[in-house]
Amino acid sequence: MLDIKLIREHPKFVLENLKKRKDPEKVELFKMLVGADKKWRELKAKANELRKKRNEISKEIAELKKKGKETEEKMKEAAEIPEKIKDVEKQAAKFEAKVHDALMSIPNILHDSVPVGKDESENVEIRCWRKPPKFDFKPKNHLDIALDLGLIDTERAAKVAGAGFVYLKGDLVLLDLAIQRFAIDFLTKQRGFTVIEPPFMIRRKPYEGVTDLSDFEMVTYKIEGEDYYLIATSEHPMGAMFMDEVFDKSQLPMKLCGVSPCFRKEVGSHGKYTKGLYRMHQFNKVEQFIFCLPDQSWKLHEELQQNCEALYQALELHYRVVNVCTGDIGTIAAKKYDTEVWMADDKFREIGSNSNCTDYQARRLNIKFRDKPGVPPMGFVHTLNNTALATSRTILAILEQFQQKDGSVIIPEPLRPYMNGIEKLEKS
Repeated sequence: MLDIKLIREHPKFVLENLKKRKDPEKVELFKMLVGADKKWRELKAKANELRKKRNEISKEIAELKKKGKETEEKMKEAAEIPEKIKDVEKQAAKFEAKVHDALMSIPNILHDSVPVGKDESENVEIRCWRKPPKFDFKPKNHLDIALDLGLIDTERAAKVAGAGFVYLKGDLVLLDLAIQRFAIDFLTKQRGFTVIEPPFMIRRKPYEGVTDLSDFEMVTYKIEGEDYYLIATSEHPMGAMFMDEVFDKSQLPMKLCGVSPCFRKEVGSHGKYTKGLYRMHQFNKVEQFIFCLPDQSWKLHEELQQNCEALYQALELHYRVVNVCTGDIGTIAAKKYDTEVWMADDKFREIGSNSNCTDYQARRLNIKFRDKPGVPPMGFVHTLNNTALATSRTILAILEQFQQKDGSVIIPEPLRPYMNGIEKLEKS
């Protein structure tokens, strides 16, 4: 969430930044927040004035008693004040709740380098790596390739689990595991990350700290009758891992590499590409997550991008990077890059995202830093997250970009040691 002090002292700045997102509902919510906060502070001040008046009357009554004078009128006045305080505090609590709820929904402050635009069509390409593969045949989509090779079963998955699920089979399972191990080894051995397998379920309170509340019902699966939600990404339990804790500066930056299955409801999003492995209810992902000092986050944002691109380049996948515009960036990030992979229909689609969330998540989760043990906190940490490799979309890219005329698929060389030396996916 944003610092309420920033909103109180610089409302015009926050409002103008918010308008860049092209979301009139958020603008109206912000205006309501400012009004509710003003009313809340007025009521708090009124309650304090009543307490002050009660104390003054108590002193007056004591003086009157000393002098042997009548106190009935003052006693009656004093007796009415607690009920007035109670009534004012009740009103104040309602406005305080409005302020809190609005703060949890007002988006992060955007970085100046975020392009202004209404939707993903106005994201700005900043680089493209490699040229698309040249085929002397009509390329197939990944689902047809996997079906032809007998490495995926969608019909039986739909029978037992419904749409948005698949059975991976044989060497395609090994490929999924190989992608995970490849990314984990790269990040831990070459980039100094600590590998984490988080809980696959998380309670609502920490979930509210890491994600946009408006996404809650649309994206997350709730365990019926329990305060548990299946995780949509390992970013969420890793971000909440240090909730209500204070880092020593010497511990930062802390670099975590999360590996987990991810569970999401929004498979059939209107207008979204949903074929095959691209948008599923369940998939595996290796995620980068960093806690750092505020003055480190923008440099680390670029480093995270370099890390994921190094993985795609090692796999020799054709991709591009876009700077996500104000209308497409979402609530949590101050700036976001999307890495988009080329697909056989000659379109680029997102394979991973990279967000600097500044202190937005940390403020919601109450994660701070201090100079050294035993001294008061100095402020909130910054958090960053980046998709190193989502296995389903990486498998998709490999199938489509490395397909051969005979229907087989070449395995990128870095993955072969993790697949017992298998060099090619082909019919058994």
